[in-house]
Amino acid sequence: MKITGPGPTQRVTPTRRSKADHATAADRATASRDVTDTASIMGIPAEEMTPKVREAIMTLMAEVDRMRQEMELTHRRLSELEQLADQDTLLPMANRRAFVREVTRMISYCDRYGVDCSLVYLDLNDLKKINDDYGHAAGDAALQHMAVQMQRNLRDSDIIGRLGGDEFGIILPRANEQDGHAKAVQLADAISHTPLEWQGQSIPLSVAFGSHVLGGGTNADQALAEADRKMYAHKQNIKKTAD
Repeated sequence: MKITGPGPTQRVTPTRRSKADHATAADRATASRDVTDTASIMGIPAEEMTPKVREAIMTLMAEVDRMRQEMELTHRRLSELEQLADQDTLLPMANRRAFVREVTRMISYCDRYGVDCSLVYLDLNDLKKINDDYGHAAGDAALQHMAVQMQRNLRDSDIIGRLGGDEFGIILPRANEQDGHAKAVQLADAISHTPLEWQGQSIPLSVAFGSHVLGGGTNADQALAEADRKMYAHKQNIKKTAD
């Protein structure tokens, strides 16, 4: 009888698991633990953890996770929209609505803690003339130039807002009447000493200002009106001096 011996020895190459396989296995293990933990929280006995129950729990967990992600995305988007709603459309500062809200908040702070805070009202002189002589792009550039000069000469705690076309408000926390007036003078000097360079031409800028101490039972509208009144008086004095 012919006996066939064993054939040549063959080398068997062990199968290596890829990183993806390891990751999938780890995910399955994590999911299994999560399902077990969830079942424990829900009070499902271990003997009732059938494959269908496990599948239902995993589906529920996936849906909860999806809803959580959608909520986080919605909250993030709402935050972005709120920021845009408070931002001026041209300049990197608060718009009038947001600034008035900050004035109201600061008045409450001053009244509660008995500290002085000042409101400065600035108006860029002759913006219409700049628009007429050089175009509206130059007018926008003048406003942006003015915004830069204000930011360079203010503290991080100070709050700037655009109140109208060429009008700005500044909140100076912990600044009394003298401090507010001194800061307004400093800003006016900084702006007048740094003309706008526009298409090879140097355009001089100047501002009128008024300052008012916040608190004392006044509201935001009254404070802005008083600072605006002082600014207008200063503007009239500038015109009289020029004449």
